[in-house]
Amino acid sequence: MKLDETKSLDLQPQKQESEPPSLHNSSSHRSISSNSLRANSIKEVGFVDLRSKEVRYGSRGGSTSMSMSQREISDEDSRLVYINDPLKTNEKVEFSGNSIRTSKYSVLTFLPRNLFEQFHRVAYVYFLVIAILNQLPQLAVFGRFASILPLTMVLLVTAIKDAYEDWRRHRSDWIENNRLSSVLVNGNYEQKKSKDIQVGEIIKFSANETIPCDIVLLSTSDPTGVAYIQTINLDGESNLKTRYAKQETVSRIHENEKINGVIKCEKPNRNIYGFLAYMEIDQKRVSLGPSNIVLRGCVLKNTSWAVGVVVYTGMETKVMLNNSGAQSKRSLLEARMNREIIFLSLFLVGLCTVVSICAGVWLRRHRDELDIMPFYRRKDYSGEDVDNFKYYGWGMEIFFTFLMSVIVFQIMIPIALYISMELVRVGQAYFMIRDDNMYDETTDSRFQCRALNMNEDLGQIKYVFSDKTGTLTENKMEFQYASIAGVDYGGEKTDFYEEQGGYFAQVDGLVLRPLMKVQVDRELVRLSRSGNDADTKTGKQIYDFFLALAACNTIVPIVVDTSDPVEKLIDYQGESPDEQALVYAAAAYGFMLIERTSGHIVIDIHGDRQRFNVLGMHEFDSERKRMSVILGFPNNTVKVFVKGADTTMFNVIDEALNLDIVTATKAHLHSYSSVGLRTLVMGMRELSSQEFGQWRSSYEAATSALMGRASLLRKVAINLEKNLSILGASGIEDKLQQGVPEAIESLRTANIKVWVLTGDKQETAISIGYSSKLLTGKMTKIVINNNSKESCRKSLEDALITSSAPRTGTSRDDANLFALIIDGTSLVYILDSELEEQLFELASKCAVVLCCRVAPLQKAGIVMLIKKRTKDLTLAIGDGANDVSMIQKADVGIGISGQEGRQAVMASDFAMAQFRFLVPLLLVHGHWNYQRMGYMILYNFYRNAVFVLVLFWYALFTAFTLSSAINEWSSVLYSIIYTSVPTIVVGILDKDLGRASLLKYPQLYGAGQRQESYNSKLFWVTIADTLWQSIVAFFVPLLAYWKSDIDGPSIGDLWTLAVVFLVNLHLAMDVTTWTWIIHASIWGSIVATIICVIIIDAIVILPGYWAIFHLAGDGMFWICLIGIVVAALIPRFVVKTLVQRYKPSDVQIAGEAEKFGAIMESRNAEIEMNQHQR
Repeated sequence: MKLDETKSLDLQPQKQESEPPSLHNSSSHRSISSNSLRANSIKEVGFVDLRSKEVRYGSRGGSTSMSMSQREISDEDSRLVYINDPLKTNEKVEFSGNSIRTSKYSVLTFLPRNLFEQFHRVAYVYFLVIAILNQLPQLAVFGRFASILPLTMVLLVTAIKDAYEDWRRHRSDWIENNRLSSVLVNGNYEQKKSKDIQVGEIIKFSANETIPCDIVLLSTSDPTGVAYIQTINLDGESNLKTRYAKQETVSRIHENEKINGVIKCEKPNRNIYGFLAYMEIDQKRVSLGPSNIVLRGCVLKNTSWAVGVVVYTGMETKVMLNNSGAQSKRSLLEARMNREIIFLSLFLVGLCTVVSICAGVWLRRHRDELDIMPFYRRKDYSGEDVDNFKYYGWGMEIFFTFLMSVIVFQIMIPIALYISMELVRVGQAYFMIRDDNMYDETTDSRFQCRALNMNEDLGQIKYVFSDKTGTLTENKMEFQYASIAGVDYGGEKTDFYEEQGGYFAQVDGLVLRPLMKVQVDRELVRLSRSGNDADTKTGKQIYDFFLALAACNTIVPIVVDTSDPVEKLIDYQGESPDEQALVYAAAAYGFMLIERTSGHIVIDIHGDRQRFNVLGMHEFDSERKRMSVILGFPNNTVKVFVKGADTTMFNVIDEALNLDIVTATKAHLHSYSSVGLRTLVMGMRELSSQEFGQWRSSYEAATSALMGRASLLRKVAINLEKNLSILGASGIEDKLQQGVPEAIESLRTANIKVWVLTGDKQETAISIGYSSKLLTGKMTKIVINNNSKESCRKSLEDALITSSAPRTGTSRDDANLFALIIDGTSLVYILDSELEEQLFELASKCAVVLCCRVAPLQKAGIVMLIKKRTKDLTLAIGDGANDVSMIQKADVGIGISGQEGRQAVMASDFAMAQFRFLVPLLLVHGHWNYQRMGYMILYNFYRNAVFVLVLFWYALFTAFTLSSAINEWSSVLYSIIYTSVPTIVVGILDKDLGRASLLKYPQLYGAGQRQESYNSKLFWVTIADTLWQSIVAFFVPLLAYWKSDIDGPSIGDLWTLAVVFLVNLHLAMDVTTWTWIIHASIWGSIVATIICVIIIDAIVILPGYWAIFHLAGDGMFWICLIGIVVAALIPRFVVKTLVQRYKPSDVQIAGEAEKFGAIMESRNAEIEMNQHQR
């Protein structure tokens, strides 16, 4: 792939000066000056080369909206928090308590809400009506208790399951609400339950404790007010992040002074990346930003203690506002089944109408004979007065006949189907859990099936929404290449430094080694030893390069004990895996960062410990796309080191000073990018005393500004980062999880659209897109990054025009495919507005969609964008708490049981350890589950309808009296013993195709997307086939025994056996994979039926005593039995044969290939599979 083949349409206004309220990131800066330590936003670290030339068009006007840091907080949009005075804080408006609730039911709402959800199943409503009708004396065909027992049992079992699941949520809530925290009360810290914490109270928490609410930091154990936190429960990231307390409050806590003040902050909102507030203390107004607030669920790390004032509690905390709550999910197949049940209900009404009308005609025709007709006799002559035997008149008799018909024919709607479906799902879940292809040896974790009603949906997925960090990637970076002063060091690698197990430093008698080893270039190791020698130009360039890697970051070195008391390991913790990889690389080459405080860093450089004062830092922001650090050297010189994306770094590098080096570095970057590496460029310049003084005064003025702070800080950074000398570039490999590129390729071949929704910045997402093969160099990228609604509208319109332009070549060529890349800021203005429709139209035309810097609720919004406008099934997969809303909103939610907490797993329908397990889960188990369940539903409709229609035909020949020749016990056992077990076993074990074929040809997954196993056409064909088979089953014995003296129970036994033989052989005809269990279930059911009929006819007190023994001795019985089966199944056999011969499906072709050992690479087979995707 050539770099210049990549096309990119960047629909982003240039040089926007203002930012929207939801902008996730503004410049974060920290000056280690005498009394100011500031950082005003969540930091973004990690840099990516876009690897493409960009064609910019679209909206170019500046946004008219003001950022949160550029406007005053209005009284209507704010709340006042009086520090250490909860009574005054809650005096006018009582804020939410700190109690949380994630459960779905309460004691009072469980019964009505659960019943309401269960009665979404139309069949349940139907059987409820039947049960009510059977309670009426005039219609009591069956016992009253017996009529309500099946429905009651089904409802009870489901309710118990739902109650257990919600009890677990209640238990989790109780644990959270009763955790103890240290709260300042009357000058002393006292233990208080989490649910009792109020806004305005001061709380203290120690290392490794979880923060129970959203707090503004007041002080920490660090004298400068720095705190390190872990946000696994918030954004899925395990790396440490820094938060800061204001100096105005830090000193007071350390000196045990009482703090009085007021914080004016914005009202609770879902933006976890932003916070706007100011604090008035000692008649001084101090601005507060995202770096001063610690959110609920964060964990304090590497800081002994921290103190903060509560600003948001309970359900008003940002993490809870991003929790969309537990969702009630139903299988799509089950929802569509409701439609067919309505059709069956109408069909049933038709049958009952025919019987009731015919009964009315019969009554009118025989009205003069009703009083004395033996089997009907209307008059009761047993007493002195002649009365009617429950006769209500001609009209009411018709009505009652109709209702009695409904009760007699009720199994037309199979309530047993729901029980069978649950049992089949349990069996399917067992085999999914036991599948070794979805077992992760590293974590010793198997697949988890947490929701049993979604199995078949796995076979119909059209959209996959995936998180990035921890889902597609291992969140591990590896340093691979370095370009220093125009020289590429990417040659022979070794695991060891001086063949001694890696570089180490000796400090105070201890041996310090980096926790992670990095492969090093032998030549570069040799050159790096020359150190900062002015006489050796190459050595000085290498020295400055690795010094930049070791110093230009926010990494915190943590000493880890080993079994050897003399040897320690240094674990580099930070917000960005990119930074970690660079610092580990610097340590491997002899530049080991061993200490960091708020004011200085200590680096061991080939055994020489050197201390550098950190005079200032401008951290990464999405507009500059670079970060810088100002270091004070031991020789009193001051230098600024800068690293960032090449797209912005070459704009601030003075190419005239190093033209040859710049040219060579660009060529190296091109080669690094072409192999999918993440690239960074490093630069440096020395600052004079005057330049440093100007920067310092400008920086302090910007940090103290109440309005426009982010913009002012950005300008200060831009003025500093200019006229740089280039040091070099690096290439880092972002380690994907094993098998991710292959998995994404298989999913796309299966016509599944994969969207990546991540909180990371755009460059990172694009880089992962390339390395995972989601993006290719030939795709046309459409980039939308806007700061206003109008600019979003213009960008969408331009993009739609571009995507609608005619293209050359086939539609499957990558050159004709579009990739949409959009950020969370733009989504703020698009989602829940009239622009949603345009975004959906544009996204539908794109093969790939990447959403960057999106908040948790925006992820859910993207899922709903598709769900509201298509009938396609969606699947969301993620590993962090920030993915919970997305997982709950999608039709199917999958949690990755990795290193990022358990929130995603707890909210998911299924859980697994690796993204690559999606392939066997969807393409194999999803296909099997859908095919089995679709067939089982249609088979259950057929099985019950055949039996009902036999009863219907019999009613037409028995004066419409609804009497039955079939024994009542056989009617009951028909759905329990005679026919139920085979359908359950086949639904669990049958495989229309083998695993190898399904994985080799992902196109076969399209059968589920096209609903080939369950659709309206198949339903009506099944009904037609059922009608024919019932006619054969009824009329063959009727005609064979016409004018004979056979009694009702005898011919009833023949019909019973004929129907059972017929439906089981019908099932056997459709089985693909025969196992001994399937054999035993089908033939065993037939044998069990014969035994049951014999036992029933051997009971003296039951009607039809000894009937089967008389019947079986007659040759006509066996002729009828065989004739029924053959005549009923011949049309089905012929149609199946013709379809498979002249119009086979992909699955049938693959099945034949498996059966006859073909390789299935013929051109015709491939063409047919691909046609469905066009």
